[in-house]
Amino acid sequence: MATTADGYGMAQWQGKTALVTGASNGIGAALAGRLLREGMHVVGCARRQDRVAEVLTAADTSGQNSLAVECDVRDEKSVQKAFAAARKRFGGVDVLINNAGLGHANPLAEGKVDEWREMLDVNVLGLCICTRDALADMRARGGRGHIIHIGSMAGQRVPAGAGLYAATKHAVRALTEALRIELRENNDPIRVGEICPGFVETGFAGHYMKSEEKAREVYSRFKVLEADDVAEGVVYMLSCPEHVQVHDILLRPTEQPT
Repeated sequence: MATTADGYGMAQWQGKTALVTGASNGIGAALAGRLLREGMHVVGCARRQDRVAEVLTAADTSGQNSLAVECDVRDEKSVQKAFAAARKRFGGVDVLINNAGLGHANPLAEGKVDEWREMLDVNVLGLCICTRDALADMRARGGRGHIIHIGSMAGQRVPAGAGLYAATKHAVRALTEALRIELRENNDPIRVGEICPGFVETGFAGHYMKSEEKAREVYSRFKVLEADDVAEGVVYMLSCPEHVQVHDILLRPTEQPT
């Protein structure tokens, strides 16, 4: 999509660099491929660098516009190395997509501390670390940039049995608004937004329920979202002109009841 007279379009980001966390599969993989096709440089981050490399190569056969980086968002030094690699290859980051996230289904009365800690470390602290380091890059590159959090409809209401997971996604909502306020107070030309999908057919449900059979049953109830649907929402946010900030996008499958 070319930029129109009123500033809409992805041409404004061509040649700019996006860093996508959790880019080895699902929504992150769809996002990485879509942004490459839109003319951006993409730094794909995940714990499995080989899988990220496969995703990026599919959309960037020359390898000139992409970089696969091993990164665990729970580890501050790992995140710092990822951003250092982005600076070395492309000069820094202009767009951050905080996509890495996970969940464990368990009641609060029976939850396991290691699973709670993992959700908090990935969904909340990892997002904060990546956001902080992306802001440093954006400010060093002149201040313009965009940060997009991939949240969840669980951040809008509390599904049964999802207490701690829902709490982490409510935290993402709060962090989105807190960052917006900070940016405005500092007069930063950086935008922030959050996309909250409902059911999306990825590997999330199998991990969340610890059962591929249960995941297939959930996905078979009605037509759920595809990862590309979420990528389309990200492109819409990025395509808006500088004076437009889309703060929240809620994406439900049409047939999802809650």
